[in-house]
Amino acid sequence: MVSGLAVEGADLARLYAEQGSSSTPAYQRVKDLVIEQITSGRWREGDALPSESQFVESLGLSRMTINRALRELSAQGMLRRVMGVGTFVHVDKGSSALVEVHNIADEVRHRGRRYHARVLFLREEAAGPDISGQFGLDVGATVFRSRVVHFEDDVAVQLEDRYVNPQFAPHYLDQDFTRRTPFTYLSEAAPLGRGEHIVEAVLPSAEESAILGITESEPCLRIHRRTWSQDALVSIARLLHPGSRYRLEGTFDTH
Repeated sequence: MVSGLAVEGADLARLYAEQGSSSTPAYQRVKDLVIEQITSGRWREGDALPSESQFVESLGLSRMTINRALRELSAQGMLRRVMGVGTFVHVDKGSSALVEVHNIADEVRHRGRRYHARVLFLREEAAGPDISGQFGLDVGATVFRSRVVHFEDDVAVQLEDRYVNPQFAPHYLDQDFTRRTPFTYLSEAAPLGRGEHIVEAVLPSAEESAILGITESEPCLRIHRRTWSQDALVSIARLLHPGSRYRLEGTFDTH
């Protein structure tokens, strides 16, 4: 049974006033209001949102502004709009296996969605103490680094920041990672022997939130992934997922 949200006009106005500065576009502040209520758990799956008319009357905004905000959130999978009935919370999150290492492009396509990527940079770097220590290299040794945003349809679902040991993937910098993912190339260049995942809940930095198109207050999942080939560490990756767009799942057998 679908439940409705008992939200007074004054409450909507207060929540709207709390969303960013007055320089933030009105439609984005409405989106931020809805996202915050969903990610905080106050608005739950299946809840009916206030009507567009209620938003218009409470916030003093145009119907076009409200419609744009709700339409974009629906395209992002956070809302479900039913003509003649209303708008409902519907968090259609992508998912990934918790204890397995998969190609995100395959995950997106498996869900029947369109995958594409944007490469922010692909370069050589001098390894600092942390990265060099993990790879077993001298401080200042050359490593390869890439930063790639992965999209499901037109929504960013992962920001990948990856370091690679050049010894095991010498042609890494020659790859076009808009055509195939770093995971795909590394699986060919240095076949996966084992992997490690460490998952933590974080808030994004200002730069990360801008890249992913989310607010700085939206909780995210960060996966620290290390992969080995023939007992040698090949890759160190930090994978940042907006919490409203992604989940980790797994099964286990007690026998």
